[in-house]
Amino acid sequence: MRRQLSTYKLVNKNILIAGLLLLLTSCESFLDQKPTDGLVLEEYWKNKEEVLSTLGGAYQLLSELDYQLFVHGELRGDMLTANGTITPSSERNLMSANIETNQTYAKWDKLYSTINICNHVIDFTPKVQDPTFSDYLKQQYISEAIFIRSLCYFYLVRIWQDVPYITKPTTNDEGEFFPALTPGTEILANVKVDLISIRNKMPEHPTVEKSKSRATAGAVNALLADISLWNFEYDDCIQYIDAVENSGQYFLLPSTEWYQNFNPGFSLENIFELYYNQSLGQANTFSTKAYSSTAIYFYGSTYAKSILSVEVTEAGELIRGNGSLSTNFQIWKYAGSVADRTTLRSSSTNTSANFIVYRLADLYLMKAEAYSQKESPDFAKALEYLNLVRDRSNMALYTQFSNAQAFEDAILLERAKELAFEGKRWFDLIRMGRRNEYSRKSNLIDILIQNVPSTQKLVLKSRLSDPNGWYMPIHSDEIQRNKNLMQNSYYDESK
Repeated sequence: MRRQLSTYKLVNKNILIAGLLLLLTSCESFLDQKPTDGLVLEEYWKNKEEVLSTLGGAYQLLSELDYQLFVHGELRGDMLTANGTITPSSERNLMSANIETNQTYAKWDKLYSTINICNHVIDFTPKVQDPTFSDYLKQQYISEAIFIRSLCYFYLVRIWQDVPYITKPTTNDEGEFFPALTPGTEILANVKVDLISIRNKMPEHPTVEKSKSRATAGAVNALLADISLWNFEYDDCIQYIDAVENSGQYFLLPSTEWYQNFNPGFSLENIFELYYNQSLGQANTFSTKAYSSTAIYFYGSTYAKSILSVEVTEAGELIRGNGSLSTNFQIWKYAGSVADRTTLRSSSTNTSANFIVYRLADLYLMKAEAYSQKESPDFAKALEYLNLVRDRSNMALYTQFSNAQAFEDAILLERAKELAFEGKRWFDLIRMGRRNEYSRKSNLIDILIQNVPSTQKLVLKSRLSDPNGWYMPIHSDEIQRNKNLMQNSYYDESK
């Protein structure tokens, strides 16, 4: 299996193709053509292979975002603690909500580079004159690009809230290009329209590996469900998860196979994941920061240790505890060969762990949340889906909860256990904090200050009291370059 790399550079009217995509295939080359440099725009978009190469570039750039997605999904939550000064200052500052406008992780350029490649595929594919390139195949490639672009915008909105919304390819010969901010709510509304338009146009891929690492109908519906839950559109969320279930393509693995979601990956439960293969030079960038025999960046927090305990007989998390944290409380999901907290991946595969974006257990817990929080809640259905995940982990089933908040707390706890260190926790917490006009803001703050020393609790509580501070600032370089951007008011030093 191998992927090929396609790197986009936009110089005057040239698109420089530095290499072809390192995109997952079954055991043969995904593309056979050789990389070619210096192809001008009009010369490049000639056949379906060139379109596929460019689409592959979008997948490649998305896969290179693995650590950034992990950082934004986990570091500001309550499941990790820093390893002293071994943890870089950028990461430590994020974890303490001490965020400046020149913070490394305030940069959004890689997400927009990925979006720009998608925009090229979407815009230029219909114009390709290749008699072997059917309209049906063109639509499939365009649909994949729309999915990747939509996923990037969902991350952008959850991380920055209001961001530039760009849907046309850009090159640096088009004059000054300084887009203003678009409200995140408007962006997600447009993204949903795009995704709905391709729900029934997604390709079916010939191998299990491709069907998990490239966009499919299941991935589109999962993303639609996630966006809907973020928007508190609960009926929509349930509808899209129904579509995933009714496809008959995804199943919860039994408890004895749960860890196969992470090693080797591509399980029947997984819906969309970023693919890595160390032996082919396609290593992930997050696993060595999460587990190492020498020095790592993060340990599981006191809270993570308590909820993933395998020592307590009555509520021992034997399945998820053994599969999430090692005996010395390093992150195990990306390092272990099996769920025993002892047996590591071999040295030749220790950076080959895939990064799972969506799997069925995640969707079941989304569905439980949607049923429990809708205006006319269906607590029975919520309990059913919550207990499907509990039961699979050999945990005692919950009995009925009396109100929506009690359900929310139980689901949030279950998501922390089931999806530990999968880049979900921070987004789960701020979704809770935003719900019902920020009625649970104080609960969010209480959760986030529990890990910090008592001397820092008041400072962190103050920093988190303004919901604008839950989002990242726009990097100072972007503000300097583009005068049409307006800094998040929480970080605006001019006020």
